[in-house]
Amino acid sequence: MVLPQAARACGLAAASDVSGGWLTGQLTALRGRPGLRLTVACVAPRQRRALCGTLDGVQYHILPQAGALGPLLDETEPDLAHLWGTEYAAAAALQQAAAARRLPLLVGIQGVMRDCAAHLCGGVPAACLHSTPLDRLLDSLIPGALLDKAQADFDALARSEAALLGQARYVTGRTGFDRRAVTELAPEARYFPCNETLRPLFYTGTLWHARDFGSAPVLLLPQGNYPLKNLHTLLRALPAVLRRWPDAVLRIAGWPPVDKGPLLRPVLDRLFPYQRYCRRLAHELGVAEHVRYTGPLDAAAMRQAYLDADVFVLPSQSENSPNSLGEAMLLGLPCVASCTGGIPDMLQSGAEGLLYGKPLDAEALAQSLCAVLAAPDGGAALGQAAHTRALHTHDPAANAETLAAIYKTILQEGAP
Repeated sequence: MVLPQAARACGLAAASDVSGGWLTGQLTALRGRPGLRLTVACVAPRQRRALCGTLDGVQYHILPQAGALGPLLDETEPDLAHLWGTEYAAAAALQQAAAARRLPLLVGIQGVMRDCAAHLCGGVPAACLHSTPLDRLLDSLIPGALLDKAQADFDALARSEAALLGQARYVTGRTGFDRRAVTELAPEARYFPCNETLRPLFYTGTLWHARDFGSAPVLLLPQGNYPLKNLHTLLRALPAVLRRWPDAVLRIAGWPPVDKGPLLRPVLDRLFPYQRYCRRLAHELGVAEHVRYTGPLDAAAMRQAYLDADVFVLPSQSENSPNSLGEAMLLGLPCVASCTGGIPDMLQSGAEGLLYGKPLDAEALAQSLCAVLAAPDGGAALGQAAHTRALHTHDPAANAETLAAIYKTILQEGAP
């Protein structure tokens, strides 16, 4: 991805801070440290030519192809390279270029694709998982979101990432989930723990406060357009919430399912089977009128969305240390999440929020949501404890110091 800072430095339009949260936060905390010269490279195949610019003392390069990473290393002559985005082709290109130049390479992981691929389509009916020749023909003309195609892509990314980690010498991660994955996939690598730093806007300003929501609490889901994020289980949990709070609303951050009117709807239904399934499921359950999409939100709008909600819900089937959960905790919003991946390392269930067991257990999810909403304080005590925990986990100065110390340790060991 092109980081917002890189887009601004290189004069690109629409540099909104919609994604790249942990990179944005860590970069903000690192820049300006004495003795540290930072060059950030983003590979963006849609760009026709290489772009370069400087912002706040950091040099940014936006490259049209991964093959340009080697020449960039020759040009900038870094002492160390830090790789993010382990599953993509650019990652392998950087690993190869660094090895050819005997340049130390630190691999940063944010969870592993192997786990994402294994749980990508859990709980989705088999009829949605298999495309027909007609579906694939339509997809070649109008790119959609066919689930068997997505599964094949995730499986390929998992293999690519596993191959890269198998050659890694230094790896940094955040959670016990990370550490276990590195033990299996990168047994020869040295592992360095380092927590993530989130977007600066979430460390300042107004915190969340409980409100009298009456019969209309607001549930906030950060993403719902592919089955790994498990909107379908949340929809199944919603009727139990509505029985107690009949005007409850589920807000989903991001684009709503594509709809171009009744004439094209049959085509889009074929191209977007998960969205079709969720739409039909919501109607069958009688909850469709309670589901609202916000459209894409930049950092400021996302911050306000947290403050306007009564509970944050993250029912994902695979996660490591999700930015959205960290941001919600920083603001003190009470959280309900699945007990999966690295999430238990971020939040203590019962004290800082509620975790429910199996991600596909709609009844357990509903019980957890109702428990927070029915709490006499509206979940304020959970939110305050989460805020305190998140300030420690996502402390920008401490995390920048830890990462700088990791760099120093690697450099002291010398080139591979």
